[in-house]
Amino acid sequence: MPDTLPGLSAFAIYAGLALWQGRGWLGAQPKNPSQLFYVLATLALCVHGFSVYKLIDTANGFNFEFFRVSSLIFWVINITVLISSIKLPVQSLLPPLFAMTALAVLCSVLVEGSYTPHALTYPIAIHILLSILAYSILTIAALQAVALSAQNHLLKTRRLQTAMALLPPLQTMESLLFEMLWAGTILLALSIVSGLFFLDDILAQHLAHKMFFSVAALCVYCILLFGRHVHGWRGKQAIRWTIGGFVALMLAYFGTKLVLEILLT
Repeated sequence: MPDTLPGLSAFAIYAGLALWQGRGWLGAQPKNPSQLFYVLATLALCVHGFSVYKLIDTANGFNFEFFRVSSLIFWVINITVLISSIKLPVQSLLPPLFAMTALAVLCSVLVEGSYTPHALTYPIAIHILLSILAYSILTIAALQAVALSAQNHLLKTRRLQTAMALLPPLQTMESLLFEMLWAGTILLALSIVSGLFFLDDILAQHLAHKMFFSVAALCVYCILLFGRHVHGWRGKQAIRWTIGGFVALMLAYFGTKLVLEILLT
């Protein structure tokens, strides 16, 4: 019970905040969060982070079970979006995000998966966590790029005006996309560097394909961020580069299995 208490506490706070801030959705008029809201959200993040630590770093080793990792991913996303909400009008994203986070936290506490904890060194565990977080954040960025493209199309065709009113403005969604890309790219770079330092003989472990496509994806994202900063890339150009980086990232994630299990058999 002591190990589940932080998670249940985080679930209760997230659920309460989602209901509180979600009242604006009923009238399609999202309200700006109050100072108390941010205080409670910060408390939820602290308790949530402690819960993630207790659930992943267990006495039997590191447990990367699906729901526990999902809880970690939502924790990182919440930090990114909450910080972004200080300068960007993304308050309408907070109710559904906190509701999904509450569900993920509850599942991480109550659902026992079949994953067997492994006794890993901290450097290897950190590398794995960085990789999982990088892939997850950049996958969400790719989904957001698709949503951005759909939002742009709907606005041009004047469809679903009520639904679009619940979402942040197009420019805000684009700014949030690049916030996600910055976070994901930094995590991806750290995961690559940690892999080079902490994994013994990458070529012998058949990780060469993963490393190649990971570096390729990193280059794509760095070019996109450079183009955004220097040339002001946005819109369709940003969406295309985001999707291109995601394709390279998926080849890194699944490429080794494809080459070893299909192409070389």
